[in-house]
Amino acid sequence: MNVCMAPCPVVFDLDGTLIDSAPDIHACVNAVLREFHVPPLTLDQVRSFIGGGVELLWKKIVAATHTDPGKQQDMLAAFMARYHTATSLTRLFPNVEETLGILADRGHPLGICTNKPLRPTEAILDHFGIRALFGHIIGGDSLAEKKPDPAPLRAALAGLGAHPEAPQAVFVGDSEFDAACAAAVPVPFVIYSHGYRQTPIDQLPHLAAFDDFTALLGLIETASVSA
Repeated sequence: MNVCMAPCPVVFDLDGTLIDSAPDIHACVNAVLREFHVPPLTLDQVRSFIGGGVELLWKKIVAATHTDPGKQQDMLAAFMARYHTATSLTRLFPNVEETLGILADRGHPLGICTNKPLRPTEAILDHFGIRALFGHIIGGDSLAEKKPDPAPLRAALAGLGAHPEAPQAVFVGDSEFDAACAAAVPVPFVIYSHGYRQTPIDQLPHLAAFDDFTALLGLIETASVSA
């Protein structure tokens, strides 16, 4: 077991982990569907499509609505025009801001690794006034690869100063994409149980699970020893 001699970097997923963005994404999706004369989707349907990036989101939407796949790129472009500034319905999950502040005060370098495109990622972090807490941010269009490929998480960890071949760090996420990504690096994975996953937690590789961010602080210290 490798023990961190300094506070380990902690990298977070964004949608479904730090923020409940499904209502804004749902509103943008349905605005585009109306524009293209396609029946709307429910919030639960759209939430179940989140996690793999906007291209996969729209591939799933096109399939679910039986829309001509040839329209997918135009629909995606119309969505992105709205998505860059979609913040009004998004909320931080309870106790997120306080927990991030405590982790930063304890000396943990903090990062973001999300499949959300970088521009709306930065917009939502600015909206909540927490962007400055993160030393490195990797969005879904920062690299050619997206999670569950390990490359984005490795880039986020490298940006926080972690060892490129044996990073001693912790990844916090909510989904199948996050669990597989952490396992591929590998780093310990801590899962937020109120996120957007579709698979039971016990079927995903993880070190620990939590349902309240106040519990994350102790889990991070435990996971740091396992890193």
